[in-house]
Amino acid sequence: MKRRPDDPTPVDAAPPLRRLRRAELPVATISLARYLIGKILVREDSSGRASGRIVETEAYPPGDASGHAFRGPTPRLRSLYLERGHAYVYFTYGSSYMCNVTSEAAGVGAGVLLRALEPLEGIPSMIRRRGMSRRLDLARGPGRLAAAMGIDRRCDGVDLCAAGELWLAAAPWPRGAIGRSVRIGITREVDRPLRFYERGNLFVSGPRPLRT
Repeated sequence: MKRRPDDPTPVDAAPPLRRLRRAELPVATISLARYLIGKILVREDSSGRASGRIVETEAYPPGDASGHAFRGPTPRLRSLYLERGHAYVYFTYGSSYMCNVTSEAAGVGAGVLLRALEPLEGIPSMIRRRGMSRRLDLARGPGRLAAAMGIDRRCDGVDLCAAGELWLAAAPWPRGAIGRSVRIGITREVDRPLRFYERGNLFVSGPRPLRT
């Protein structure tokens, strides 16, 4: 199946999905952030299946002052220190959950923030969870992404390479060109170009200069 990266029309039939194996995931955080562009995030629960193409990520490698692990491990950060390919979910701004994919080796706190999805399956469920119907904005931004996919603290620590309610799948079609920029909404290490996105994709978040 081939599809233009900027095609905003819904997918009529579910693409065949293959769960990613952990061995396929790059160990290094920055490499993983780039690798995840074009891959699929899948959520399966009582509402059925929802899925979306990952079109925007941010890397938070070891030692990054803007990363949650910068000051060392705490019980709240336990999932962030799991081996690569697990979900690290946290609550922020008093209103939103954020979903990350852990990176590096077990015991090293680092991860990749999932910033935006291009919705594929389960769009009626996403609309119900978000309380709005504009498909373009259902999962454009990390808080919207988690809300649209029904991701909350119950997903924290989930193995994204194993059968379950939340998992990663291989890309069903080739991805577009990848852009790179500074990260969005942080106050430390603001100049590091650790945000990756699919160029020209309408579902990428952020100001226009950081989407083209």
